[in-house]
Amino acid sequence: MSSSRLGTKEYWDENFTKDLSIYSETKDVGEIWFGEESIERVADWLDDSDQVTNDSSVLDIGCGNGMMLVELARRGYKNLFGTDYSENAVHLAKLIAEEQHLFITYEVCDILKDGSPEGSPSRQQYDVCLDKGTYDAISLNPDNSRQLQRSRYLASLQRVVKHNGLFIITSCNWTKDELLEQFKQDFCHLHTIPTPSFQFGGRTGSKETVLVLQRL
Repeated sequence: MSSSRLGTKEYWDENFTKDLSIYSETKDVGEIWFGEESIERVADWLDDSDQVTNDSSVLDIGCGNGMMLVELARRGYKNLFGTDYSENAVHLAKLIAEEQHLFITYEVCDILKDGSPEGSPSRQQYDVCLDKGTYDAISLNPDNSRQLQRSRYLASLQRVVKHNGLFIITSCNWTKDELLEQFKQDFCHLHTIPTPSFQFGGRTGSKETVLVLQRL
């Protein structure tokens, strides 16, 4: 997989600096990664799951502007937490939640280098952890240590996902089989959330993969 600036903290700091400025002027929340439909697909699955309730604890890893958690809060979920390594992303997410009178806890945290004190959101365990593009970004980092970073990501998941808890990942860079192979040590495949398909050259594919994995 080739590298990209999308895999750097500098890119996201610049991106959310702009988004924060625009939001302050226009209340435009900025880009929703993978689109609003991607949020609705995951939220709908959670609503229909008999393993998840409105009281289940949910962590969004790499929350960005927080719109995934905003949607869940609107649907009545109560224990919502988001982390991102961009301070301006967290600032923007907090502003959006506050102005919509939604209670969501956010924290600045680099999941690969977390040094947060005990008791902080990134040091707790959750019933459900969500990733919409964060693992993709880690995989695009131009640093030569991408494999090491993916290993650190997996180690962090072991810490934050409860045993038998759920990990829902949305990716446009990895196929279903690739993701299952990379997460097989600690997770089993529970469900694949359908996404829109397309045909090209006589073959059918999807723009993104959404997997529900369960912690072993």
